[in-house]
Amino acid sequence: MDNKVKEFMARIIAKNPGELEFHQAVEEVAESLIPYIEENPRYKVAKILERIAEPERVIIFRVPWMDDKGEVQISRGYRVEMNSAIGPYKGGLRFHPTVNLGILKFLAFEQVLKNSLTTLPMGGGKGGSDFDPKGKSDNEVMSFCQSFMTELCKHIGPDTDIPAGDIGVGGREIGFLFGQYKRIRNEFTGVLTGKAIEWGGSLIRPEATGYGQVYFAKEMLKTRGDSFKGKIVTVSGSGNVAQFATQKVTEFGGKVVTLSDSAGYIYDPEGIDAEKLAYVMELKNVKRGRIKEYAAKYGCTYVDGKRPWEVKCDIALPSATQNEINGDDAKMLLDNGCYCVSEGANMPSTPEAITAYQNAKILFGPGKAANAGGVATSGLEMSQNSLRLSWTREEVDQKLHQIMIDIHENCVKYGKDGDYIDYVKGANIGGFVKVADAMMAQGVV
Repeated sequence: MDNKVKEFMARIIAKNPGELEFHQAVEEVAESLIPYIEENPRYKVAKILERIAEPERVIIFRVPWMDDKGEVQISRGYRVEMNSAIGPYKGGLRFHPTVNLGILKFLAFEQVLKNSLTTLPMGGGKGGSDFDPKGKSDNEVMSFCQSFMTELCKHIGPDTDIPAGDIGVGGREIGFLFGQYKRIRNEFTGVLTGKAIEWGGSLIRPEATGYGQVYFAKEMLKTRGDSFKGKIVTVSGSGNVAQFATQKVTEFGGKVVTLSDSAGYIYDPEGIDAEKLAYVMELKNVKRGRIKEYAAKYGCTYVDGKRPWEVKCDIALPSATQNEINGDDAKMLLDNGCYCVSEGANMPSTPEAITAYQNAKILFGPGKAANAGGVATSGLEMSQNSLRLSWTREEVDQKLHQIMIDIHENCVKYGKDGDYIDYVKGANIGGFVKVADAMMAQGVV
């Protein structure tokens, strides 16, 4: 690691002790940006990187709620409002037992650059709670969401901060949150994205992250005169991102052979076609079951307690959670012939894994670029809400596809080094420049 990066990270770690995921996210960005900032000293004098790494505001609050036994439970709520230089704060809410301040600061920091890359006027934020919706009744989830929004509504608004969904926050949760916001504020406004289509949502929003991840991979493959046709693809996760990535890969002629959840993964060498995917969607979205039930139904392999990176593939689409591919996993992927990784989750590859990809010079789309389709379509939902209209499915998909092409071009612009495109460097610098210039223009605020 460069000495200037070491010095910068020492200050970050001292100021944010114990927040390991945040340290990891900042370091990965700093390694690309500090050399660029040295070449552009106006950013150095204004200490733009130091300012971007410090949240504008952090809200932490108590969330009391009643379970079905009549017992009061206490959860903790958060909202990290990271940067509003180019627009109102925008980023998801995550409900999961692992949620803590360090994880949300990492996600909010990544969101700033990701939102900038979309070219839409959105700042970066992230929030959530250590509440676990898994295994809870609808009434318990509603009780929690109403209590959570009772506090959060004081800090958000369509021109201030527009949350969305993330892990543990799907259509059900967004509905309960929106209903409570409307009740308290007495206004029907586009304060949340990921809403149902009947009351202000956008077509393609559930599909957007998975579609965008595949669109980005398609652009990377094009740089080598290649495509998805006939390729073996491993996908992790089995939620929204994984489901719609699988759908789009199949549409492009590839064959998805794995899906996973926190308990293990399935390997179906015949491929997960439209009929099998419909079963997965019913299993995960409606029955909230486990992926091993797929193996029982279709007579394929289920591997308990592991992730699918040992399976031979051409393309890998990590779509589950942070740090799901470590250095050993990356080596296994490379040894098995994988030459393209496009991240649907946020920071699913560890620094060791990313180094392995870069040393092997494979195509690697980092999350802040490859999974930006979700927030891009949230931005399109915001536009539709402001205009009080709805675009067709085809219109939204076309706009999403074009945004992913534009993000890819931006990454190439700042990441091309001879014959190799360093998408990590390209995404970091491409996202940074727009935010940095806006911050410079607005003064020391």
